[in-house]
Amino acid sequence: MRKIIIFTIAVMSLVFTLHAQKLEAGAAYRIITPNPLIPISGGTGAPGVATIKNGELNTRALVIKKGKTNIAIVSIDNLGVPKVVGDRIRALVPKIKPENIVIGATHTHSAPDLYGFTDEKGNSATNLNYIDWVVKETAAAINEAYKKAEPAYLKVAVDEAKGKIAYNYYAPKLYDHRVGVLQFISTKDNKPISTLINYATHPEIIGANRSICTPDLIGPLYDRIASKGGGMGIFMNSAQGGMVTADNRREGGKEANDWGECIRIGNLLADESLRIIAGAEIQKNPKINIISETVKFPVESDLMKFILKNSKLNYKVSNNDIVTTRMNLLNIGSAKIITIPGEALPNIGFYIKRKMNTKDSFLFGLTNDAFGYIITKEDFNSFKKYEYICRTSLGEQTADIVIDTALDLIHKSQ
Repeated sequence: MRKIIIFTIAVMSLVFTLHAQKLEAGAAYRIITPNPLIPISGGTGAPGVATIKNGELNTRALVIKKGKTNIAIVSIDNLGVPKVVGDRIRALVPKIKPENIVIGATHTHSAPDLYGFTDEKGNSATNLNYIDWVVKETAAAINEAYKKAEPAYLKVAVDEAKGKIAYNYYAPKLYDHRVGVLQFISTKDNKPISTLINYATHPEIIGANRSICTPDLIGPLYDRIASKGGGMGIFMNSAQGGMVTADNRREGGKEANDWGECIRIGNLLADESLRIIAGAEIQKNPKINIISETVKFPVESDLMKFILKNSKLNYKVSNNDIVTTRMNLLNIGSAKIITIPGEALPNIGFYIKRKMNTKDSFLFGLTNDAFGYIITKEDFNSFKKYEYICRTSLGEQTADIVIDTALDLIHKSQ
């Protein structure tokens, strides 16, 4: 009898272990549009006035679990989310290790400032109460996604998006046409829980100078994914620096800068993403893991030094002008994902993706930090076109450090 009991317990333990090792996924979001509206930011300097809104700003979380590994992928409708804000979010999520929470920004140019920008005299219009609220709402979304996680299958696909979605403002065809898509499907009803879209573009169709608070093309993208049965959409930007932007060009050199164009491009990107993922093979029990490295960057730009030292957010900058952040590599089934703490130029993104040695390579830009543009030392201050990019970059050493760290993470994961 005792042997039967021990055997039964062993079998039950094995069943529980096998169940615990199944992939689980959960998704949740919060609306973070300020009410009443507050100033919005599209870059350095003091934020501008906002009087109306088009769509709602969101903070969205996708949590992936398997065995003892828990990962959160977070996307916030904002120009950028610095580590100093991200770490406050991570501190409110007890179930997931801080280094396993990757936080990115959609890079809309029409949301309140999370950087703590100042004007040239050091005066700031940053709304600290709004930042506090975004921190709490984002943590709440992550915690809810964690609780909602359920057994799931995975689909992964990477392919070129067709149609008029993005282009390179400096050199029209020099950008990554590929969309990377992860889709998590409930094993209960075979319906998508969440569809993640990884694509390089500036959501700046409306921009910061129109007095409009908006997620730009990302809002319609999310609405379209949901309406087409793709579950909760979550957008992670990619190597969109210098200067990959929304293709809202019209004949005669004019641009379409309205909500209708946001809808057109957002819907098209959503439709292309769903087309690309539709025929992907279902991965029923994929492996997942995540590793990270601490990265140190010298701050060489006078403008970036000024921003970091005068912000109300108390950035941690060493006496010798060094900032510290984190880069991650995530393996999710057949997908390999590298996080980049800024806006890498397309050539850097292409190079890192090529070194991953997989057809399912992803690059999450503006993730874990948002330190401006990342441009190779060979191109740094080499062309007049790059003057603004170089001024809003940490310096010419940044790209080499990012690339070397990415290659080291790739080597460690093999």
